[in-house]
Formats: sequence, structure tokens, C-alpha cells
Amino acid sequence: MPKQALQKVEGLPYPLVAAGKVREVFDMGDALLMVATDRVSAFDVVMNEGLAGKGILLTQISLYWFARAGAVTPHHLVDDHDARIAELGKTYPELQYRSMIVKKLTPLPIEAVVRGYLSGSGWKAYRESGKLFEYSMPADLQESSRLPKPVFTPTTKAASGHDMPIDCADAAKLIGEDLFQRVHDLSLALYNMGVERADAADIILADTKFEFGTDAQGKLYLIDEILTPDSSRYWPKEGYAPGGAQPSYDKQFVRDYLESLDWDKTPPPPALPERVLAGTLERYIEAYTKITAV
Repeated sequence: MPKQALQKVEGLPYPLVAAGKVREVFDMGDALLMVATDRVSAFDVVMNEGLAGKGILLTQISLYWFARAGAVTPHHLVDDHDARIAELGKTYPELQYRSMIVKKLTPLPIEAVVRGYLSGSGWKAYRESGKLFEYSMPADLQESSRLPKPVFTPTTKAASGHDMPIDCADAAKLIGEDLFQRVHDLSLALYNMGVERADAADIILADTKFEFGTDAQGKLYLIDEILTPDSSRYWPKEGYAPGGAQPSYDKQFVRDYLESLDWDKTPPPPALPERVLAGTLERYIEAYTKITAV
């Protein structure tokens, strides 16, 4: 693992075409280079400090899952991905394990969220309405309760700020009924794939989000990251008990610290102490170790 956090990618001969909270995307001509930095965001604000090696862990978890998702759906990795990454690493060794080379595709304007447990914004919606967004639910559920069955709760894709829940009917209007049904079915299949593997690693996959894109011929692909601690809610199976928030393998440790401060969740962010950074990185490492050992 690197000793210093990579906050920004510099020195590449490729033009930067997109920069998110964590990833930077460069145009290689025939494909895109996606690099996961070590930046940390919370409440849609990027922290000043990074987590050294976080981008490597996220990328390697994604690659682990993409290798398995290929049996379910086409995905965005180029056909000669490993060889091209190895070649990239000869010139840019710091990028080799935190990069993916992917096909040029058009992302769909929705994010595909699947929930198997009642947590986060789903728990908030249930408390307010007794429903999980558009889905009727039993009246006696608690925070972190397992749902009767996994449900698909798509969101819009915000350029900045929070993605917002959208009913399935409205999502179908955005992308077309046939395409929506394929995204719906694939998302549930991928979630179930993740649940099975996570269960074998003594981890609960509470919920996750997927992104999809299409090529010029309209073929559908799984894109972006998949089943990482940044896109998923992973809980230790040991000690799981409905009735409150669960410990998680992600940056919730950072969020909990920030919630303890008098901070209005707008830039500039407060400094993160070393114990918070170290504790968060430990959770990412444990998730990577447990998931990829299955």
C-alpha cells in the first residue's frame, strides 16, 4: 500500500474528461482510463485528507466483482484489460492497481439501487410514510431490518449534490420500458450474486447501487464501480441486530466523526484526525480482505 494518498492524477498525456468526488477519467482515444484516487468525501464534500491506498482497494474490489459479473451481464472493461493495465504500469506504476481501462459508453440517466435491508434514506422514508418509497412494507420493521425481499429503488443522477429517489414508472419513462426492465432484472441478479458471495465471507450486503450504459448499437453494459464499500452498504454478520444502525465497512466512520462536530456540511471541511483516517482505512482493508478471499 502507498504511504502517501493520491489526491490528484497529474502528468498523463491523455485529456481529462471527467472528475468526480473520487475518480478521474481520461480519454485514451479508443477507450477511457478511470483512475480511483484516495480522496474521501462525506455529505458531498471532499475532505482535505485522503486515505492512502483507498483507490487501490476500491479498484481491486471492483475488478474482483467484474470478473464474476461477466457471467450475468456484459460490462465496460475492454477485452484486453489486464494486458493494457500492465503496459500502463510500466510508465505509471502508481496508477497500475488503481486504474481500469473501459469502453466508451453512454451512461443511463438513472442509478440502479437495490435494497435488501432497511437503512439510510430508505429507513428515513419508512419512518415518515410507513413505505419504502413506492413499496408497501410490513408495519413492524426497525432500522436495519431485513426486507421481505430485495427491492429496486432507482434514483436520478445528480451532477452535484444528492441523487433523488424516483418511482420505477418514472424511471421507465426516462429510459424506455424495455430497457428499464432489463436494468431492473440485471440489478436484482447482480445484488443476489453479491449477497451470496458476501454471505460466504460473513458479511451482509445491505444495499448497493449499479450504473449502466449503452453503446452506439444500444447494447447494455454494467459500468463504473461495482459492489465496493463506496457504492454498497456492507455490515459484519457477527453482531447484526435490527433496531439501530450497524457497524459498516465504509466511510461511515468518517461521517460519524463529522456528525459529532459543529459543522454545517458545506466547504471548507474540518480536518480529519489520524485516528479517524486510520480507522476508516482499516475498514476498507477488512472489506477487501474478506470479500476477495471468498
